[in-house]
Amino acid sequence: MKDSEHPFFRPLWRRVAIVAVCLGWAVVEFATGAPFWGTIALGFAFYAVWQFFYLYKPADGGKDSADTEPKE
Repeated sequence: MKDSEHPFFRPLWRRVAIVAVCLGWAVVEFATGAPFWGTIALGFAFYAVWQFFYLYKPADGGKDSADTEPKE
């Protein structure tokens, strides 16, 4: 998740799905009696929330201000 502003992560549903998978993985680990791995998965989930919802800034679509000219 080093490049969290990659175009793959632009749709909201993908970012939500990644967080949900990490949370689900944590629940499974805790339920099976592996608290160490559950804590690791929970850490991944918190990091994903931090990157994908708190720090995330969607790209402008590759448009520069020089590329936009007024139409006449």
